[in-house]
Amino acid sequence: MDFLRNFISIPLEQLPFFLITLLIAFTVHEFAHAYFANKFGDPTARLLGRMTLNPAVHFDFLGVILMLLVGFGWARPVPVNRDNFKNPRLMGIIVSIAGPISNLLLAILGTLIYAALLATGTIEAITNVRLLQAVYLFFGMFIQWNFFLFLFNLIPLPPLDGYRIVEDLAPRSIRGRLQQYEQWGSLIFLLILFIPALRAYTITPLHIWGDQMTRSFLKMFLWMFGS
Repeated sequence: MDFLRNFISIPLEQLPFFLITLLIAFTVHEFAHAYFANKFGDPTARLLGRMTLNPAVHFDFLGVILMLLVGFGWARPVPVNRDNFKNPRLMGIIVSIAGPISNLLLAILGTLIYAALLATGTIEAITNVRLLQAVYLFFGMFIQWNFFLFLFNLIPLPPLDGYRIVEDLAPRSIRGRLQQYEQWGSLIFLLILFIPALRAYTITPLHIWGDQMTRSFLKMFLWMFGS
């Protein structure tokens, strides 16, 4: 156990809740991409079996391992052929942003349910200490990580959704230049992953903002419930 604690960034007692959160967050995120791509006329993801809520087809082993080790990872990207869209740029933007928005909606839904349980006294009525801790851990992790994934995926760095959005918004001349630098995306990711100073200015602020969003939405929903 001590060996694992030295290498995994997530405390072992929180690991089950972390994995459940990733299972839901990654699956819904990639399904959202596939669903809207198919809706707009590109059946590529559907034909490859990716338009599903089966988490097994969306998980990327390396992405999950890195998420465990450094709190930074990814799922298997959904293949999208923009040539099948009637309006490739507009529909491409919608397909790209659908993933992050799905994480935002999951976070808001989780916060709403958590606030309702608090406001109705349901959580307070739990007498089993371990169950109470589990409820707090699950909701805290589920909400904050989905807010984080929403923000993280909007980073304009390939292959993240934020980059695809910027690429589709950019004029044709600039898009060509952007594509020349896509090959450096993986290298930049590795630098951010393994250089603490870079991670402190890129990934850490996203966790802080995610926590602030959690507090703001929770406060708003508790106010709505009269608590």
